[in-house]
Amino acid sequence: MNATETKSPSKKGTWDAELSKSMITAQGLTKHYGKFIAVSDISFSVPRGEVVAFLGPNGAGKSTTMKMLTGFLAPTRGRASIGGFDVFENRMDAAQVLGYLPENGPLYMEMTPKSLLWYCARLRGLSKVFTNSRIEYVVDRCSLGTVWEKPIGKLSKGFRQRVGMAQAILHDPAVLILDEPTSGLDPNQTHQVRDLIRSLAKSKTILLSTHVLSEVHAMCDRIILVNNGRVVLDGPVSELSDDITGMEKRFQELTA
Repeated sequence: MNATETKSPSKKGTWDAELSKSMITAQGLTKHYGKFIAVSDISFSVPRGEVVAFLGPNGAGKSTTMKMLTGFLAPTRGRASIGGFDVFENRMDAAQVLGYLPENGPLYMEMTPKSLLWYCARLRGLSKVFTNSRIEYVVDRCSLGTVWEKPIGKLSKGFRQRVGMAQAILHDPAVLILDEPTSGLDPNQTHQVRDLIRSLAKSKTILLSTHVLSEVHAMCDRIILVNNGRVVLDGPVSELSDDITGMEKRFQELTA
């Protein structure tokens, strides 16, 4: 069964209502690999301007859900929208308003950050004037000046992660889906990325996957916690706990 098979007249009104008020919507997302169920009936919506942490232990279904939300992976059942556009029916429209940083996202190792970002800009059909201004912005915010013309294959994992972040925000998208954005960064680089996400949160809707609960406490408004492919908690950060120690304990209780 594919995504389009889940439509029915009885659900269309509900779906349209969700699209009108949410920047990110998941409705019954399910993914099977043979008999293995990676994700089972995940539903949630994220309104404009909210920063949501998408949490769960390894293998809980976080990355699979994010790939379905962004259209990189077709669900077995369910639907997804970005910026009011159905990801599978209006893929190109959804892509225009989405910035996606996958975990360990693929980069062209022989390219430099400069050539990669200009290549991405051309693929998106961005004007030269707009690209120039955005490249100046992302180079500064992602601290890429010192490696601007070095091959990406020669860069550290931390710098590669920053190149990935730069391409995700290059076109100034309204929605960001970030899968482990501080993975591989040293403490100083992590602090810079946190500051960047906080500044972006003033004007964008962000779904952020991370294993670092201190990042959730510092940056996020809400938590969606998944375990074994299902949502086990959806609410404000305080529902997990008001402090890091309490968050860790509650996380363990819900995902043991």
